[in-house]
Amino acid sequence: MDGKLIILGCGGSAGVPAIGNYWGKCDPNEPKNRRTRPSVAIQTDSTLVIVDTGPDFREQMNRENLGCPDAVFITHEHSDHVNGIDDLRVFQKRYKRTFPLYALPETHATLRQTLNYMFESSSDGLYATVCEPVDVTEGQTIKLGDIETTVFRQVHGSISSMGLRVGNVAYSTDMLRLEEPAYEILRGIDTWIVDAASYHGKAYVHATLSDVIAMNERVGAKRVFLTHMSPSMDYATLCKELPAGFEPAYDGQKLDFTF
Repeated sequence: MDGKLIILGCGGSAGVPAIGNYWGKCDPNEPKNRRTRPSVAIQTDSTLVIVDTGPDFREQMNRENLGCPDAVFITHEHSDHVNGIDDLRVFQKRYKRTFPLYALPETHATLRQTLNYMFESSSDGLYATVCEPVDVTEGQTIKLGDIETTVFRQVHGSISSMGLRVGNVAYSTDMLRLEEPAYEILRGIDTWIVDAASYHGKAYVHATLSDVIAMNERVGAKRVFLTHMSPSMDYATLCKELPAGFEPAYDGQKLDFTF
């Protein structure tokens, strides 16, 4: 089975340019420096899965001409990965259906507090349930249509985030480091889309570039694409400084995967 993983957004929590038209070190004349908040779509001929619904979700879906998803994964509860989820309500009204929302149990616990209206119909009957929460556990393989994905935990500062493997491709946004079970799940991948938001700085909640390079010595991906990139990470500069096999991602990029 073949499919595509679409980089809906590869920017950090502020996007590029950040508010105030702040480009940082990014060349505004390079289209690949224009980055929306981090998200990907996993697509085959018959199935569409979305990973994260950040503030740019509507724009990303319209830009790629994507229709109603079959399911949604939320990697963790931070707002740059969640705050566009209300746009699922438009699909719910059009197609009269709910959406399975896959997340770690603690992520769901937070979302049920902050976004309870997405999980429960209103008492007056005016607003329907939009999302049906589905807890996931590390190592679990989930089959959605003809897409199979295996989830793993990642350390993201004081919380855990969820990474995903789909065939020979894996996605690791918002990650400081991996623990042993994740390395086992990632073994044998060809392509890794991975957070390097700390770049050349200090690693508190996101990995640095040197961290990612070291981790990939164990993961062994042939191609590594950086995501969650801040205004300090210029596309052309990265292309020059990254080692062989490493590249910056860009919004709208399409990567093939196989099962």
